Amino acid sequence: MNGSAAKIEVFKPLDEAFQLMKKILFQPFDLKKWFVIGFAAWLSNLGSGSYNFRFNRGADWQNVPGFQAVSDAINQIPHWILFSGLGVIVALVFAVVIVFAWLRARGRFMLVDCIVKNRGAIAGPWREFREQGNSYFLLALLAGFIIAIIAALASLPFMLPIIRGVTFLHLHDVYLICMIALWAVVFVLLILGWTLISHFMVAIMYRRRCLALEAFWAAVSLITNYPGEITFYCLFWITLGIGAAIAACAVILATCCIALIPYIGTVILLPLVVCLRAFGLRFIRQFGPDYDVWAAMPEASPTPPSLPPPLPS
Repeated sequence: MNGSAAKIEVFKPLDEAFQLMKKILFQPFDLKKWFVIGFAAWLSNLGSGSYNFRFNRGADWQNVPGFQAVSDAINQIPHWILFSGLGVIVALVFAVVIVFAWLRARGRFMLVDCIVKNRGAIAGPWREFREQGNSYFLLALLAGFIIAIIAALASLPFMLPIIRGVTFLHLHDVYLICMIALWAVVFVLLILGWTLISHFMVAIMYRRRCLALEAFWAAVSLITNYPGEITFYCLFWITLGIGAAIAACAVILATCCIALIPYIGTVILLPLVVCLRAFGLRFIRQFGPDYDVWAAMPEASPTPPSLPPPLPS
């Protein structure tokens, strides 16, 4: 960075985000506002995370009461009905995933609007950022499809031998492990890359009222022009995310798992959610007015001075 450029900091935006979170949620405390902003926050992460319940795979399902009767009943069903039903279930799951992705895209602009304007609003930002939300959704869908294709193609070197049932020697086992590790690294980098780009895209689209493709290239340009600062921010954000996850686990235990309930848990953890999102918005604003979401707010025009009454003629 040249000497005339502003210093890009990480800790100062975090302190600003914390102060902003206190102002939005606690000064004054408004329960209705919490629930409205919590709904926007819940919508912005809809379907992006889930609670995984582990079942005992070693259980003897044959001894479960009624299992054999259910198994016999399924075996009596014609295969074409089973496959048709499976296809319908897959189609329904795919449709739900698409709807969740669309709602999540719209919700992210709603959450940013609630933070920027310090208000609890749903209908207003839903209508105002309809074009940006839909554009972001389509690009995110395309990015997910491309990442899936790349991951599938990259898995061919070790998936084809496994499918063919080839017996590997020890040397081949090392090769197989290395290929799987390399594939995992590439896949994780693709996910992190898109997550970082989309993280900045929402702020850029909100500020400029532009579509997703323009914001995508603006975010890529920003990352390539400031690789050191962005990398440090990304690592620091991951650290904050781990700390937030630990705090969330403590809250879940303290509330007897009530915080696991969808939406209710988001409302309970709203200070964490708002602080982390405000941190990203405060960080990106350091790169100039084109990245400052608060610069998009219309400034109140000064009241013109009152004119003296006309003199009597």
